[in-house]
Amino acid sequence: MKINIKKLIISAVVLLIIQFPSFGDVRLPKLVSEGMILQRETPVKIWGWADAGEKVNVKFNKQAFETITSADGKWSVMLPPQKAGGPFEMTISGKNQIHLKNILFGDVWFCSGQSNMETTLSRVSPLYEKEIETSGNPEIRLFQVPVRWNFRQPQTDIQGGKWEEANPQNILKYTAVGYFFARGLYNKYKIPVGIIQCAAGGSAAESWISEETLKAFPEQYAIAKQLADSAYLSNLLTSERNATKKWTEELGKNDKSNKHWAIPGFDDSEWPVFQLPGNFRETIGFESGVIWFRKEIELPESCAGKPAYLEMGRIVDSDSVFVNGTFVGSVSYQYPPRRYNIEKGILKAGKNCVTVKVISQSVNGGFIKDKPYQLTIAGQKYDLKGSWKYNIGAKIRPAPVSTFLPSKPTGLFNAMLSPISNYTIKGVAWYQGETNAERPAGYAKVLTALFAEWRSLWNNNELPFLCVQLPEFMETKTEPTESDWAVLRNEQLKIRTVPNTSLVVALGLGEWNDIHPMRKKEVSERLLLAALKNVYGEKNLVASGPVYQSMKVKGNKIEISFAECGSGLKTTDGKEPKYFAIAGADQQFVWANAEIRKNKVIVWSEKVKNPVVVRYAWADNPDGANLCNKEGLPASPFTTK
Repeated sequence: MKINIKKLIISAVVLLIIQFPSFGDVRLPKLVSEGMILQRETPVKIWGWADAGEKVNVKFNKQAFETITSADGKWSVMLPPQKAGGPFEMTISGKNQIHLKNILFGDVWFCSGQSNMETTLSRVSPLYEKEIETSGNPEIRLFQVPVRWNFRQPQTDIQGGKWEEANPQNILKYTAVGYFFARGLYNKYKIPVGIIQCAAGGSAAESWISEETLKAFPEQYAIAKQLADSAYLSNLLTSERNATKKWTEELGKNDKSNKHWAIPGFDDSEWPVFQLPGNFRETIGFESGVIWFRKEIELPESCAGKPAYLEMGRIVDSDSVFVNGTFVGSVSYQYPPRRYNIEKGILKAGKNCVTVKVISQSVNGGFIKDKPYQLTIAGQKYDLKGSWKYNIGAKIRPAPVSTFLPSKPTGLFNAMLSPISNYTIKGVAWYQGETNAERPAGYAKVLTALFAEWRSLWNNNELPFLCVQLPEFMETKTEPTESDWAVLRNEQLKIRTVPNTSLVVALGLGEWNDIHPMRKKEVSERLLLAALKNVYGEKNLVASGPVYQSMKVKGNKIEISFAECGSGLKTTDGKEPKYFAIAGADQQFVWANAEIRKNKVIVWSEKVKNPVVVRYAWADNPDGANLCNKEGLPASPFTTK
């Protein structure tokens, strides 16, 4: 057998590199960088990598710190506690030198969860134009951890990101909840506030915990072990890519769309009529494929040539929009609001044509109801709802469903969380649960395990967690019913018993037709109340709405007692309490009467002679639930069972 010496040498060198990594120059993690905000009044770690045995010096604030890089190429030093302030500079020296400027000390908050924590100020900007215009503040800084996943092992560093000062341009791409929370803290204490945005849309709670912690949850642990198999994951992704490619090719082959369908003056008189907004399947029997919509709108001479702003609500799934034959924009998936700027010179006096090409991948395509569909020109709004012409370009089977990897266990923990857990933080703001609402039972146990693991990672058993309870979502029901979202909220309510954990009730801030409701500033204001009282020690502050405490059966009525009543119980609209349901031993719930008596609510129904259980706001969308305290904070949904 002929031996290839060259290949053997290369293989040996590669093996040595793997076993004994060479780091060369002193390197820092992405998070330890220019413009960073470090946590005040506590020791903070500065860490990085260099060659094994290399001496590393850190100079900061007229002090010098020296360490020797360990055999695995890692080094770290601890800076002593610093008061809020700055700016400071830092120099890290080994074989090379790194100089960091514009460093502040203040409070650093870790904002994590899924898409509602990730939702940007850009998306909610129509509600907060003034706040965005006045956002300039060099002492509020944000760092966005790139969304990545790894199912094999924790990574040493994240893939990118930089610290940026708050200003009207920068903040548009950052978490709206996180920014408004930071702004509130700054306005209260006038200290620098850093926000680390480490969130991923569609993630589950299990995405953010380690393989070791997952062992307590066998079903999710099995998924994690499966995805850790590189061959399995590669085959899975290849298979799904091929299936998607085949569907896309099939769509193109069957698509009879004509580019002239977007041109003004095209004769669409033979096209049928669609009433916008609406669901395609329910109204015209269309499920998956390509479908075009056209509408003519008459504009006065004063609008000719002017720039405009087009809102097309939300569309399931993707869309491309044309105005008078000119392409003005597209969105590739269903969740973002459709907002398009129309440049000067496109609009004209008289008839103007708006054309929308929609690709529906599932059976639920459509224009979402109760969203803005309008054209705004120089402050004048033109309604676009109503009759549109439509024509089908292609009608095929639904697109294949691909594995959504950010929702899978351990992936985000390994790639996003673990690499930055050396960075000292003040606390965690957590907004997550929508993905877990598909399997809500046991969510409290998962969160409790997550809290414990994160506290261990940060070496802080008292690390504060502020958790947002899910708001209302989906259509309301006319009768009491079972609800996964209600179960999830009740699981979230249970975590109030975990030390140094606060629950922020978001009831009243949701939208029936949008899993990403707009009112993020109000969410942050409730988070801020919880932080001020439970983290910053503002003890005289009422920071929570009423929370179920206990019940007593008195004849055919049940008396409910509450904690966190503030100055007393009331309703948001001054009317009798609504959305209480009551049942006997048969668990057949009916709507109940309710009456406030001091800090208690008496609940009954003539239909239930021997009641045993009461529920409040127990629904996906408990629209009309109105119990709160006199400070205006809503009561948490609950069940007495």
